[in-house]
Amino acid sequence: MNLTFPQKLAALTQLRESVALECKLAAGRDGKGSLPEDFWPTYSAFANTNGGLILLGLRETQGRFIVQGLDHPDKLRAELFNNLNNRQKVSANLLTDAQVYELALEGKKLLAVEVPRAQRKQRPVHLTRNPFDGHTYRRLNEGDRPLPDEDVRRMVAEQVQDSRDAHILQHFGLKDVDLDSLKAYRNIFRADKPDHPWLALDDQDFLQMLGGWREDRVSGEHGLTVAGLLMFGRWGSMVEALPMYFVDYQERPADYASTTRWLDRIVPDGTWSGNVFDFYRRVVNKLTADIKVPFVLKGDTRQDDTPTHKALREALVNCLVHADFTGRISVLVVKEPSGFSFRNPGALRIPAEQALQGGVSDCRNRTMQQMFLMIGLGERAGSGMSRILHGWQDLGHDIRLQERFEPQEHTVLEMRWHPQLAPTRSPTSSVESSVESSVETSLLILSLLSQDPKMTAPSIAHCLGLTPRAVEKQFAKLKAQGRLQRIGANKGGHWEVNPTDRSS
Repeated sequence: MNLTFPQKLAALTQLRESVALECKLAAGRDGKGSLPEDFWPTYSAFANTNGGLILLGLRETQGRFIVQGLDHPDKLRAELFNNLNNRQKVSANLLTDAQVYELALEGKKLLAVEVPRAQRKQRPVHLTRNPFDGHTYRRLNEGDRPLPDEDVRRMVAEQVQDSRDAHILQHFGLKDVDLDSLKAYRNIFRADKPDHPWLALDDQDFLQMLGGWREDRVSGEHGLTVAGLLMFGRWGSMVEALPMYFVDYQERPADYASTTRWLDRIVPDGTWSGNVFDFYRRVVNKLTADIKVPFVLKGDTRQDDTPTHKALREALVNCLVHADFTGRISVLVVKEPSGFSFRNPGALRIPAEQALQGGVSDCRNRTMQQMFLMIGLGERAGSGMSRILHGWQDLGHDIRLQERFEPQEHTVLEMRWHPQLAPTRSPTSSVESSVESSVETSLLILSLLSQDPKMTAPSIAHCLGLTPRAVEKQFAKLKAQGRLQRIGANKGGHWEVNPTDRSS
C-alpha cells in the first residue's frame, strides 16, 4: 500500500474504494463530525489482511467521492484513540500518532487513518471481546467480510502456536510411521552425515532427536508429534489425525485451461505412503527433469546441481514447511511450459515484501523444517525466500509471491521462465534422464552401498525415490568409471566400492 497516494491524486474523481482504501463521511448525527460505527469492521478487516487507508470526511455521490470535510478533526482523532483503547470496542490498538493525521483537499480538512497489517501475535483483530460469531473481518476487494468461525479458530491457533507441528498426537506411535520412509530418510541422513552419532540410535530415539517423537516433562505424555506424522506417517494415520491433509503434483500442458488434462500427476493414491517426505522425493526430480545441465567441473568432478535446480528444490521445501495442513486447500505444485507454481494452505506469517527481503523467519512447521535441514535441504536463517527470489531473478526469470484469501487463505509462489530462456522439452526427456548423470545421486548410491554392500537396485531405488532402471544405469556408469565392482553372482553376491568413494 502506498501510504501517501491520496496526496498524489491528479483529481479527486480518481478516488475509488479498493482493497486498500476506504472512504467514510464521518458527519455524525448532528453533522458536526463523529466516528462512524462502520469504521470498526474496516479497521478489523484491514488489520487482518494487508493493511489499508481510511479517509474520513468524504461523501459518496453516484459512485464518486466528494470532499465534505471535517469541522473538528482533532475531536474525531481523540474519539478514535479513546475507542482503540477500549477492549469492549476492539481487541487491539495498532495505531500510533503518526498513523492518524489531517489532510487538506480542496481547502477542506480530512482525517487519514493508516491501518497497518497486524502481526501474527495480534491476530485476529476483532470487535468486542469475542472474536467469533461474526466479530472478526477480512478485506476482500472493496468490502469488509465477516470471517467464519473456522477461519477465526485457525487465526487463534497461529497466534498461540509458534510451531504448528510440535505438539504430541495422543495415542499415535511407531505403528503410525511408514518404516520404509523413515529408513529412506535415515539412509540419506547417513550419506550426508556418515559420522553422525544419531546413526546408532533406534528408530524411536532417532525420531525423538529429530523432533518427530516427544515427551512432555510436565504431563508425562509422550508419542508421535505432528511433524513426525507429516514427514513419515502412513496414509491412514495421517488422514485420521489431519482430515484435510492432501498433497498434489501436476504437470500440465500449455492448453490445460481448455482441456483440464495433465501429463503427469502425483497424489496419495494408495501406491505410496502419501507423507511429506515421500512427496518431496517423488516431486523434486520431476520438477527439474527437462533442465539441461552445462558441463562444469569442480576439481575433477562434474557439477550437476545448477542454480535452477537449487531454486526449485528450495521452493518445494519452502512450500511444504510453511503449509497449514489443517486448511481445506491442498498443497499444489504445478509444472507447465511457462514455469512453476507452489501453493500452500495458510496465509503468510510475515508480509510478502519482508519475506522476499529476507532476514526474518517465522516458519509454520519448524520441526519439519529442521528435519529437512538435517539432510541438507532448506534454509532457517530467514534467507530461504530471499535466496529463491534472487536466484531465480539472477537467471533472468520472473517470480511473484502472493497471499490470497478466497476461497480460503493460501499462499502462491509463481516462478515463470523468461520467454526467451525457457527450456525446450525433448520427446525423450524423463525423470530418469535427469538423474542418470547426477553426481549427487552417484554419491548417495556409493554411500548406501558402503554401508550395506548387499543392497539391490530396487531397494536403493525405493530409498532415493528413483526407478530400478535408473539405479541400474548408475551401476553401469560407476562400474565403467572403476568406482564400483560386483563381487560374485547377481544373487548372493555383493558390491564393492572403491576405497576413495567410501563414506566411512
